[in-house]
Amino acid sequence: MATVRSLKIKTSSCKRIVKELHSYEKEVQREAAKTTQMKDDGADPYDLKQQENVLAESRMMIPDCRKRLETSIADLKATLAELEESNQNEGPEIEEARSTIEELEKLFPTSEDA
Repeated sequence: MATVRSLKIKTSSCKRIVKELHSYEKEVQREAAKTTQMKDDGADPYDLKQQENVLAESRMMIPDCRKRLETSIADLKATLAELEESNQNEGPEIEEARSTIEELEKLFPTSEDA
């Protein structure tokens, strides 16, 4: 049984994962710039290899984070639908969930939307 509390938790979870995703994207940009700088400066091959490993690890986190976001959005949609079926269509939590879903679908179109 879906509750308003669980809806609020799932909405917050979606927002947190989006922040995490943006953080990883920024990290990849920073690490790529650092790697390029090290190559241009002729850094030690061992240090360069270690930096490339850091960059690769950062890049691996983005698809994982996107997958978690898609799952989180699907959970949020299901909880919202369940609440709407039980005639709970009003309230700030419901509106926040709807707006969060709308924003996230604009930013990250899922395979369902395509």
